[in-house]
Amino acid sequence: MVEQLKTYKNGILAIEIIDGFTETDEKFLQKLFEDKKEKGFDPINILIKLDEAKISKSSIKVFFEDIIYTLRNYKQMGHVAVVAHSNILKALVPIDNWFFQRSSKGREERYFDISQLDQAFKFIEKTS
Repeated sequence: MVEQLKTYKNGILAIEIIDGFTETDEKFLQKLFEDKKEKGFDPINILIKLDEAKISKSSIKVFFEDIIYTLRNYKQMGHVAVVAHSNILKALVPIDNWFFQRSSKGREERYFDISQLDQAFKFIEKTS
């Protein structure tokens, strides 16, 4: 399930994934992102909180559809804050930054531990 942590009138999305990620969740996220694009926001900063997300309850098909959507819209994405308590995600975020550095100057993805949620909000809010 996806919930918005805060709603913003500017180019910021702040969401939390709880208990898994389904096709309905993916469509909801796409709608939120497309609404920001239609309003002319570019870039769109994103905070994704994954603390309670359970991978085993997520659809692999939806996960790959999300990756494809993300790649298609990557240039409209600004700063991304990944908030979790995961050593795997902590290690993957710098790899993402390195992989996409040529295609997205000025964009940065940062990992924040769940205890740093306030700092993650400041990161996406100060850069919009």
